[in-house]
Amino acid sequence: MAIMKILNCDYIKSAPALKDCPDFGSMPEFALVGRSNVGKSSFINCMVGRKNIARTSNTPGKTRYINFYQLSYRHEQTAESKPSQLLFVDLPGYGYAKVSHTEQAKWREQLENYLQKRQSLKAVVQLIDARHGALENDIAMFEWLQFHGLRTFVVLTKCDKVKQRDLAKTTKASAQAFDLLSESFLHFSAETQMGRSAMWTSIQSILG
Repeated sequence: MAIMKILNCDYIKSAPALKDCPDFGSMPEFALVGRSNVGKSSFINCMVGRKNIARTSNTPGKTRYINFYQLSYRHEQTAESKPSQLLFVDLPGYGYAKVSHTEQAKWREQLENYLQKRQSLKAVVQLIDARHGALENDIAMFEWLQFHGLRTFVVLTKCDKVKQRDLAKTTKASAQAFDLLSESFLHFSAETQMGRSAMWTSIQSILG
């Protein structure tokens, strides 16, 4: 499979609800879901090779809107061809307790409306913190995605912060909780770029 070369990435817009999301026609979208502070912004920055295109924060619950990032890319084997485009869509994090139940419900409604009704959505990347493994709301989110028939890649983030032995245990336990094979989980680190190439390969498998 040809290697993807990222040419450019731009932050486009933050939309408070599905009705406010821009229309990109048939441009493929890949949505990122995960607990608050799981590393979605760091994931985007690593994947596109930029340090601060998506702003990172140590404060959970920072992402409260549907955030769109547009990428231009080209397969290195077809360097003369017209660049292609796709979108990363950063959705509000779940599992953050320091906001009201009303606010949590509002975030969840935004997330579910987008995931159910956005026709250009190609796949969901569910991020799980490798230091904690799959927690109750991670499992609930995965089951919801499967119930609605959404193609899902499961990624364990921050793997550089976990010893190899502990990472193997966490992966096995998470796989059992999700009723998946351990090989289904991609190990990722924004710090070391572990898993970056494998993630792009997975994305390419959908883009064709």
